[in-house]
Amino acid sequence: MSTDAVLPELASVPWRERTTPASIARRGQWWTAYTVGHVIPFLAAATALMLLNPIALPVAAACLAHAWIIPELYAFRGANVVRGKDARDAKSERVAQGLLGDLLGHDERELQRRTGLALERGRLGVWLVGEAGALLVRSGGHRVHCYCVGVPDADLPPSDRIAHLLLALRTDEAGFATVANHAFSGAPWRLRRRLSLEAREALDAARRAALR
Repeated sequence: MSTDAVLPELASVPWRERTTPASIARRGQWWTAYTVGHVIPFLAAATALMLLNPIALPVAAACLAHAWIIPELYAFRGANVVRGKDARDAKSERVAQGLLGDLLGHDERELQRRTGLALERGRLGVWLVGEAGALLVRSGGHRVHCYCVGVPDADLPPSDRIAHLLLALRTDEAGFATVANHAFSGAPWRLRRRLSLEAREALDAARRAALR
C-alpha cells in the first residue's frame, strides 16, 4: 500500500483527524466505555430490584434484556456494512468479478467468490472489503471495527464497487479509514453472530490472518 498518496475524498471531511493506529485503539476504547455505560445501569437496576423486592422479577428481567439487546443492536449495525445486495445485471457482475479477481491473490480470490468479501492485509490490520463497507480486524484478532463507505455510482455491479474500494484502500489506507463512517467496534464473536454464514467464513479467515 502506498504511504505517500492521499485520497482526494479527504477534502470532504476536513474536520476528521487522520486515522492512525493510536486513534483506532482510542476509538475501540471509547466504544467499550460507551457500551458499558449503557449496560451497567440496567444491570445495576436489575440487581437492586431483586434485592429490594423479589416480586419485581419481571421488571428486573426486562432490565437484563435491555442490557443484552443494546450491544446486540450495535453489532447488528456493524454487520450491516457488509451485507451484500443482489446484482441487477448478472452478466455485468460476471465481468466485474473477473476484473476484481485480477486484483487479488489466489486464496483471496477464492475467498471473495465464496463470501463476497475481499481480504486485504494492511498496516492497520486485516481488512474485509465489501460493496458498501469494510471490516478491519486488528492485529491479534481480538477486536473488529466496522466501516460504512460506498462508491458514488450506484449502477456499478457489486464486484466493481468492491474493486473501487479496494483500490482506494491500497492507495491510502489511513485516508480510507478516515473517510469511512465508523459503525461499530467490539469483539469479533459479538459481530460474528450477526453476519451471514458466508461473511462469518471471511471474518474467521481475517482473524487467522491477523494472528500471523
